[in-house]
Amino acid sequence: MMWVGVLILVLLAFLAFSAFVAYKMITPPRLVGDWTPKDIGFDYEEVTFETEDGLRLSGWWVDNRSDKTVLPLHGYTASRWERLYMRPTIEFLLREGYNVLAFDFRAHGKSGGRYTTVGDRELLDLRAAVNWLRKNHPQSAEKIGLVGFSMGGIVTIRALAEVGEICCGVADSPPMYIDRTGARGLRYFAKLPEWLYHFVKPFIKLFSGGKEVHPIEYSDRVRKPLLLIAGENDPLVKVEEVKKFYERNKRINPSVELWVTDAPHVRTLKFHPEEWKGKVREFLGKWMG
Repeated sequence: MMWVGVLILVLLAFLAFSAFVAYKMITPPRLVGDWTPKDIGFDYEEVTFETEDGLRLSGWWVDNRSDKTVLPLHGYTASRWERLYMRPTIEFLLREGYNVLAFDFRAHGKSGGRYTTVGDRELLDLRAAVNWLRKNHPQSAEKIGLVGFSMGGIVTIRALAEVGEICCGVADSPPMYIDRTGARGLRYFAKLPEWLYHFVKPFIKLFSGGKEVHPIEYSDRVRKPLLLIAGENDPLVKVEEVKKFYERNKRINPSVELWVTDAPHVRTLKFHPEEWKGKVREFLGKWMG
């Protein structure tokens, strides 16, 4: 019967490893940088606000003397300091004349929270930001738009369906099936087999208390202007998945657009900066006035 004992030990070790992987996935390293909007020529204010579940979030408020504000939403493992897409997006939006409220999602950057839920409770974070804006700068909240990347794209899509104050949104590289993207992420980032995600997922839910959010399920709910950006070389989000959302959503939403590029995940702004800016400029200008 020794083999039974060995088998039990192997099983326990496998479960322990799965739990470890889950813990690492929901506690991303915190990215805190050394640049601020002042470095790109804009005065700013350090702000904090509290979510309805009691977390204190940290961000920047840049008042550009407009009645229109755009919130750039970062992706998983990033923060407002992220240089690949957040810094150029913040600079772009400010030079276009919008106010900017940039903040760190829970468990990222300088915000509170121990665990990320990758699009579930992050909607509470966005609600808190919008409430802070409307309370403290109502004159700047006549129109509120979003530009979200990856996880931020998930929140953007959800917000268009669930947050009344949001008028339009750009979702760059938004996962449509969080379990599929999570499994691909194991292979892409950790060189682990995708099938391991099926064993990791229960521990993710147990530790974080969050639920899986599949934006594809919102394709029948979003009726506000939405620009989807997808990359053919994205190892985490398949173009076909974003196209499926688009095809379903356009049946009820004449204001949805899809732009497919040849870029990897959240890299369209890097590889095609002028085209990205042109598309987003036209979209925001049309729907925010």
